[in-house]
Parts: sequence; C-alpha cells; structure tokens
Amino acid sequence: MPLLKCSDPLPEWSELDFIETFEIKKGEVKSLIQKSIKEKIFIGEGSCEIFMDMKNLKAKREDYLELNNPGSEIRIRAEEDCIVIHIGGRWSDETGSCGVFKINNSESPYNAGDPVNYDRKTEFDNHFHDCDEYWIIFKGSGLAVSEGEKYDLKPGYLLATRMGDHHDLINVNEEIHGVWFETSLKGKKRLGHLWNHPHSK
Repeated sequence: MPLLKCSDPLPEWSELDFIETFEIKKGEVKSLIQKSIKEKIFIGEGSCEIFMDMKNLKAKREDYLELNNPGSEIRIRAEEDCIVIHIGGRWSDETGSCGVFKINNSESPYNAGDPVNYDRKTEFDNHFHDCDEYWIIFKGSGLAVSEGEKYDLKPGYLLATRMGDHHDLINVNEEIHGVWFETSLKGKKRLGHLWNHPHSK
C-alpha cells in the first residue's frame, strides 16, 4: 500500500531506512546522530542554525542539507519555530530531485500529464518517474492518486510510489505542505515528470 504513517516500517523495496518529522520551538536545540549511509534534512517551516562537521550553517524554509558522515552529530537550534523533516537510507549518488512543496486548489484546474478518469481541483499532472518518489506531508490535507488508487493525505503520512507507476495530487482540503524526494534513478534515468504521450516507459 503506497500510503503509510511516517513511523511505519517502510516496504522492503524502499531505499529509505526511516522518515521522521519534528518541531523545534524558538531557542530550543535538537541533537541528531547520523545513523544511515546517507541522510537529508529539510526545513519545512521557520529558520534555524545547524551545527555539523565543525561548521555553522543558517537554514530556512525550503532549504535542505545532505548528511554523508555516519556517526556524526548534528545539532539544530531554532531561530524561530521550525518544522524539520529528517530522512535516511541507501540511495545512490544519481537521484531525482527533492525539496519542500506546497499546493492548493486552483481556479483553473488542469492536468498536463497522462489522461485520467477522475475529476481534479488542482493544477498538477498525472505522471511517473524513472525512480521511486515519496511525498511526506507535514501540514494540510487532500486527495492523491497512486497506482490507480485514491488516498487521503494528512500530516504524519507519506505516499510512496514506485518507479514507473503513475501518481497525481487532485484535491486539497487545506493547503498541503510536504517534502518530495525522488530516490535512485534507474532504467533510462530520465529526470523530471514523465508521461506516456511524449515518453515511453
């Protein structure tokens, strides 16, 4: 099933070991130890100072950092209330894209991707990738489609779609804020959203 709680065990096919989301209040410090071969930290909201590898880094909403030193300590001090998304796993050096996103319904809903048999309220496209993709939701709620099934998205949940399977985000109840992460590129290793009409699987 593509929809999981972030705290649930991930599927055997997944290149991710864990996904965690936490809030840090202004002035507080959160300490982490890198436990996976590769990890990423995304700043979903707010701003902070990150202490790692003898460096001090400033980070704000939509920034993300690569962690490539297993066993090292990372400290995050919130300069304002923060939401941080922390993932780890065993993906390759050649991956798709990643980042922080937000989406709402549109006055002019439109699907630029492959044809569908359902209605939508968003400007988004029914697409697939040459990699697995994860949508990790930390605020808002709505309706997504993955592998032909509809799923309710809400905070603390993730949608995991395998390489080659179509997925779509079709309705927003409350503005959705989340992280997208595309893992190791495989097959033709094409970047971005792929569609059957200009691209073949």
